[in-house]
Formats: sequence, structure tokens, C-alpha cells
Amino acid sequence: MTIDSVVPVKEKRSRKKKQIVDEKAPLLPNKQGEDIGFDEFNGASYTGAVFNLSTTVVGAGIMALPATMKVLGLVPGIFMIIFMAFLTEKSIEMLLRFSKAGKSASYGGLMGDSFGKFGRMLLQICVVVNNVGVLVVYMIIIGDVLSGTSSSGLHHAGILEGWFGVHWWNGRFFVLLVTTLVVFAPLACFKRVDSLRFTSALSVGLAVVFVVITAGITIVKIVDGSIAMPRLLPVVTDMTAVFKLFTVVPVLVTAYICHYNVHTIYNELEDSSKIQSIVRSSLGLCSTVYITTSFFGFLLFGDSTLDDVLANFDANLGIPYSSLLNDAVRVSYAAHLMLVFPIIFFALRMNLDGLLFPMGRPLASSNRRFALISIGLLVIVFLGANFIPSIWDAFQFTGATAAVCIGFIFPAAVTLRDPHGIATKKDKILSIFMIVLAVFSNAVALYSDATALFKKNDSPHA
Repeated sequence: MTIDSVVPVKEKRSRKKKQIVDEKAPLLPNKQGEDIGFDEFNGASYTGAVFNLSTTVVGAGIMALPATMKVLGLVPGIFMIIFMAFLTEKSIEMLLRFSKAGKSASYGGLMGDSFGKFGRMLLQICVVVNNVGVLVVYMIIIGDVLSGTSSSGLHHAGILEGWFGVHWWNGRFFVLLVTTLVVFAPLACFKRVDSLRFTSALSVGLAVVFVVITAGITIVKIVDGSIAMPRLLPVVTDMTAVFKLFTVVPVLVTAYICHYNVHTIYNELEDSSKIQSIVRSSLGLCSTVYITTSFFGFLLFGDSTLDDVLANFDANLGIPYSSLLNDAVRVSYAAHLMLVFPIIFFALRMNLDGLLFPMGRPLASSNRRFALISIGLLVIVFLGANFIPSIWDAFQFTGATAAVCIGFIFPAAVTLRDPHGIATKKDKILSIFMIVLAVFSNAVALYSDATALFKKNDSPHA
């Protein structure tokens, strides 16, 4: 599976007349290889594409966003969410514009067109690292919700613990094993991303349910006067506190990463000319969900907000039906993540196959390879979720490395390379800004995290 030879074709408005640009692109499912059983597929709809892209964006990142408000304060925090949405829209626009100019059918094809085989492989490695990290985070959150988690010496009970007490069958390992076998494995078997449009729509609906319930709880507590005024600005006392502000950048970057699925969705569209509108609609929807969740989540829990805000919903909220609302919030979002999982897994499997078998036939036409790669990745993600302690740790690593490359550094680098001479002066200035901002902020974030880790290990009470 390789993108070295991309066959140029003219862009067509109708998906029925649209030919396959590159039947072996790592980020693009092969239609010819999938024709058996899919002959009636005439192209993805606008709504289905919006839901699939939104599902790629709104994943586990939303659970860590209230914690970024705790670090930044409400005003800078909300500003950063909007600012990151703006940069994401610009970076995706760059990817699509340069892909069209170079007749590239995938993100990998675009990197190959600009930087050769090395560029394509580097992109694939970053997608694999990022998506493995994101899927590990999904499983960690699901484990936290169902089986509970411990933070700062306190245990936050999971739903199953609260309902049935502590038993071997509702322990973290067993619950994640059953979830992997019963939910993730079947959903990972689809070979075309548009097949997930209904689960994507349901997942977005569940995310909205989570936001509505959280907002409702917060409003009730505001009315009865039991919520204090939230901190609007960060608390900066020394250079350590300044460095800590940068630790939110990888989390915000990870929250908006969807670039690896844009080409896949674009190539399945019935009317491909609507892709930019689809991107804007998805980012607008996701930004609204992010701002609402961050605002009400931080307002509700204040400085007690945990890295995974779902873990906060295990205590009495001080309102009627508190226990029922807690369970509704946690169940709705755990179900959301279960339905988001296959969208992220789809791109992960395609890119890993491209790395391991660059000259192999299309993955969709090789059932044995498809099954082996799928099983291997599920095992890796499952083990990672059982051994990595916190979603913040996973976000910091993937966000500061692979995610920032996929979302900002690579699109900016392609623009500066400008292989087809279409970049404007404004494009290049924005690209330089994106690279400098990404490298500096994430370097400081990694330094701050490493310093905090060493201090923790050196502490006699650690």
C-alpha cells in the first residue's frame, strides 16, 4: 500500500462519475478493492461527512479541556479554544489546496509529492503514534468511567463499582477486555469510513447529551448560589507557573486533530466541492461543544477539576437526582467514545499497513492482512490503556510530538515548500508563524512536564 504513483484525474462534482485517484493511498480506502458488496455506494452525503469529521475531532480531548481552564483561567482558555479552531481550519485548507494542485488523493500522497518517500513515511509514523495514543486515552477514560480511578490518594468509584460493589468482573482489566471484544472489535471490521456515518451521528448526539446535562447541573447550582465565581485568569507566581501554562498546548492540539481523515472523507463525497464547507461546519460544531464543556465543567468543579473531568462525576453534586445525573453523564460519554473509536482506528490501520507493506495490494482486498493488523493494534491499545496511568500523560506525549506535526508543522512545511508555486505571501507568513508557535510551545510543554516528573521522583514522599 503506497502512494508513490498518484494518477492525476480531473475533479468531478458528482461522486457517481468520480474515478479513483489512487487505489493504494494509505489514508484512502480503495473503492475498487471494496467493490464486492458495495456496488450501490454512490458517494457520502454532506451530513454524513460532517458527522464523521466531527466524530474524528470530538473525542477524548473534550474530557481534558476543563482541566486546561484550571491552568489558564476561563478567559485565556476560551480564547485558546477559538484560536486553535482557526489555525486548524487554515491548516486543513492548505492541505486541500495543495492536494488539488498536485492531484494527491491523500495526506500521505501530498507529503510524498512535497518531500518524497521520506515525507510520506514520516507522516504515516506520526499518524500511527498519534492515533495509538488517542485510542489508549479513549480506553483509559472508559476504564475510569466503568471501573473507577485514583487521583492524589483518593479513589473515584466507577459506575459498575457504584452499582454492584467491588468484584473481579468489574475490575479495570476485565471490563476493558470485554469492551474490546464486544464493542471495538466488531466496529473495527468496517472497510469504508462512510459505513460508520450512523454510529458517528449517534456519537455526536451522545456528546451533546453530556454537554446539556453538565450545563443544566451547573445552571441549577448557579441559581441556588452554591457555585463561586470561577477564576478568569491564570495564577502566575514564578517561572515554573509560566512554564506550566504551556502544558495545555498539546491537549488543545490533540483536541482538534482530524487532518488524517479529511482526504478519506473528501474522496468518498458525492459532491467533493463541499469539503471546505464541511470542514467549517464540523469545526464550528466541535468548537461550540468544546467551549460549552470547558466553561460549565470548570464552573462546576473549579480548582477540583481532574485531568479527566468525567472522574469528577462520582460524588454528590448537591442537587436532586444527583446520582442519576452522574451516571447519565458518565454513561453517555463512555458510549460516545466507544462509537468514536472505529473512526480513529480506521486511519491508524491504513497508515500502519502503508508502513509495513508499502508495495502490498490494497488492504481492503486482503482479508488476512486486514485481520492481523486489526488484531495486533487492538492488543497494543488494550495493553497501553492498562499500563498508562493518566490521560494527561498520554495527551502530553502525543500532543507535543505526533499531533502537532500532523496538525500544523506538516501543512505549514508543504506550504513553504510550495512544489506547485501556488502559495501566497500570506500563506508563507502564516506557515512560519504556525511552525514557530508549535515548536516553541510544545518544547516548553515537554520541558515543564519533564521537570515536574523529575521533582516528583526526587520527592521523599513520592
